Amino acid sequence: MAKTVAAQLAEVLALAGVKRIYGVVGDSLNALTEALRKRGDIEWVHMRSEEAAAFAAGAEAHLTGKLAVCAGSCGPGNVHLINGLYDCHRSRVPVLALAAQIPSSELGTGYFQETHPEQLFRECSHYCELISGPNQLQRSSEIAIRNAVGKRGVSVLVLPGDIALQKAEDVRLSTPESLSLSQSVVMPSADQVEQMASMLNSGARVTMLCGAGCEGAGAQVVALARKLQAPVVSALRGKEFVEKNNPHFVGLTGLIGYASGYWAMIDCDVLLMLGTDFPYRQFYPDTADTHVIQVDVRAENIGRRTRVDVGVVGSVTATLQALLPRIEPKQDTAHVERALTHYRKVRAELDDLGRGTVGRKPIHPPQVARAFDLQASDDAIFTCDVGLPTVWAARYATMKGQRRLVGSFNHGSMASAMAQAIGAQKAFPDRQVIAFAGDGGFTMLMGDVLSLVQHQLPIKIVVFNNSSLGFVAMEQQVGGMLDVGTSMHPTNFAALAEAVGLKGLRVEDPGQVDEAVQQALATPGPVLVDAVVSKAELVMPPKITAAMAAGFTLFGVKALLSGRTSEVLELARTNLWR
Repeated sequence: MAKTVAAQLAEVLALAGVKRIYGVVGDSLNALTEALRKRGDIEWVHMRSEEAAAFAAGAEAHLTGKLAVCAGSCGPGNVHLINGLYDCHRSRVPVLALAAQIPSSELGTGYFQETHPEQLFRECSHYCELISGPNQLQRSSEIAIRNAVGKRGVSVLVLPGDIALQKAEDVRLSTPESLSLSQSVVMPSADQVEQMASMLNSGARVTMLCGAGCEGAGAQVVALARKLQAPVVSALRGKEFVEKNNPHFVGLTGLIGYASGYWAMIDCDVLLMLGTDFPYRQFYPDTADTHVIQVDVRAENIGRRTRVDVGVVGSVTATLQALLPRIEPKQDTAHVERALTHYRKVRAELDDLGRGTVGRKPIHPPQVARAFDLQASDDAIFTCDVGLPTVWAARYATMKGQRRLVGSFNHGSMASAMAQAIGAQKAFPDRQVIAFAGDGGFTMLMGDVLSLVQHQLPIKIVVFNNSSLGFVAMEQQVGGMLDVGTSMHPTNFAALAEAVGLKGLRVEDPGQVDEAVQQALATPGPVLVDAVVSKAELVMPPKITAAMAAGFTLFGVKALLSGRTSEVLELARTNLWR
């Protein structure tokens, strides 16, 4: 029997090492799903939402570094992919999206469900092309894969359902080796390395800011920090790569970071940025006396956030390996000791916030996050929703052993945690996967809780249930506004979980937290922990401006004048009693 275009596409995907496709079936995808059924070596992971499918594929690609695939049927089906694909592209993970299309003869007629994916996905992809005929599939699919893998981002193939059913052109396909491209190592010139070394050797107080570009460079980061007697500060996406086994780690900076990380950057005369595009300019040193060196594999990142004295285009690992022999070991440890002492103090304060007292309601969210951190395995994978769950993951999910952390850290999308957990668990079925979900984010894509039940994925979801869009409410309050549109109907998520086939645990008292976490982690299948937490918990950034203080004071006055005295008292009880 002649091979169809869909079967040829499946063969190319198999050669590229693809193990599964996340998606929702539809008639325009029938040729592909039938080809997968006949092959049997690529799993169709049935999701309830294409958006969740894209997030799941992104998590798999993030954790494995290999190509992951998601798919959507024509029109609304593939339009739903877009939010997850934006996240994948901005996170620079290799994902191929298959966007099915209406019959090719109907294009341009305003046909039922007609959209133009080749235009829609252009901004969130490196490669996005419409397959117009059978003779195009082989080359276009291979080009798409190489773009996604080689450039680290999204590629999109738009495939009309009728073309997918046509006879494929008989061509010789490329080898697996040519499709699974290895990442290029970019080496700076010897002169640039010498320039970096000269500035670092002459600096009295050097601080290192590390981001996602430090993946695989943990040992080199530690070795350089020891030579320079430098504290190591992490951007959120760098946490999983530079926190573990690092005696010079002093925490994160930024809105959800630690005061120790912020002051280590402010109190330096040389700032070395490694593989980071940390976006918040107000957290960089603002003095002309601080020299800045930035190393990044992408030239467009150099100097984008702060003034740079030395800009180096290079892979972090290779650059540090060339740099280390040129660094003169520093003897003065005052700068790093001061930063480490500050970090230990901040860490102790955070741990104290993570302890609860039996009978003293409400539960403070840090207690729940800390309990999962203490009891989870050393190779656990944490995912987190944007907003407050990201804060708790950043501050309490310790990256020890082989632990990983996945979230929508660049795109900042709600509802990513559970969907990303599905991709993580599919890629690593034998590892613990723990999703820190907000009640707002969880309910946004709640339908896919049925996906993890159907696939019997042993994911542990903790819903920080405060009946509020907590981070947004706090932003409004800091801006001096009364919070509007942030309240959510109180919901018993444990009861909902039990109704659809998960084990549900409702936790309302601090005395129940440790036992509930232990039970959740010990249960073989999927579990949802419904943690009823305070909605008045304040997240204090490491830098408090006068405008923030004034804004929050104004909120308090407005709340009192509006008859919302109980809310002001609850804020005080929650945040001042300790």
